[in-house]
Amino acid sequence: MNKFNELGVGAVLVNALTKIGINEPTPIQAATIPVAMQGRDVLGSAATGTGKTLAFSVPMVDALLRDSNRKALILVPTRELAQQVTKAVTDLATGEAKLLIAMLIGGEPYAKQLYQLRKSPRIIVGTPGRVIDMLKQGALKTQHLNFLVLDETDRMFDLGFGIQLEEIISQLPESRQNLMFSATIAPSVEKLAKRYLHEPERIAVDQVSAPSKQVNQEIIYVAESDKYKRLLVQLGEREGSVIIFVKTKAGAEKLAGQLCSQEHTASALHGDLRQHKRERVIKAFRHGRHRILVATDIAARGLD
Repeated sequence: MNKFNELGVGAVLVNALTKIGINEPTPIQAATIPVAMQGRDVLGSAATGTGKTLAFSVPMVDALLRDSNRKALILVPTRELAQQVTKAVTDLATGEAKLLIAMLIGGEPYAKQLYQLRKSPRIIVGTPGRVIDMLKQGALKTQHLNFLVLDETDRMFDLGFGIQLEEIISQLPESRQNLMFSATIAPSVEKLAKRYLHEPERIAVDQVSAPSKQVNQEIIYVAESDKYKRLLVQLGEREGSVIIFVKTKAGAEKLAGQLCSQEHTASALHGDLRQHKRERVIKAFRHGRHRILVATDIAARGLD
């Protein structure tokens, strides 16, 4: 199947996809959409960048358009990914398929998000911490949240959100559809799926450990004491934007500072930065004002 209408997607959503320049489904979309549109639970695994967002967004929007009482909750691990998913869903759920969307993330004013919830959104995109906050305040009502998406589930466990995920899921209606996506199906993800998914269809596209065919990879073995010197050499020999991943937040700040002292334009990206600062850093890197982004693994998943 190489067209969305062949997957059972209706004309309204096909038109919405066409307007945003998407005409043919990726493998994960082609495998997931027909199953999810039948109302079945899905446990999907595919590498980052394979189109998982539309794989769950298309059947989700279709389900909400068919039943005006249904609402959906999408849980993601980071604020940046929440913003990216919100934009993608907003681009899809527009025009004839227009649905109100709320985004619940940390680092943003509560008042703005409470206002969004008071307008009874049909789709809620959020990170576990802020969603828990809204549940405890009674601002987020769950009785009609019977479509649940967990995106980058393994990453949420890596960040310590396992208990929060279970707390959130336990407050949702038992009768619901669940779509769970993960780059890797770790034991923690498998356990969560067994507990909360009902006879899910297991969908795996490509080998999740396989390197991207669009990326050239090279390994340079170097002594610890020579790493920084060799890094400067590599930066001098290469052109274009560069992302450097480091282990710790302090390490990101330190290396970015060292590179700036060598007249490189560099900035650090990590979880301790306030949301508006993180947005400024990403924007500066995207627009080429900073050539080098020194990041912890906050930037390793989901960012386009």
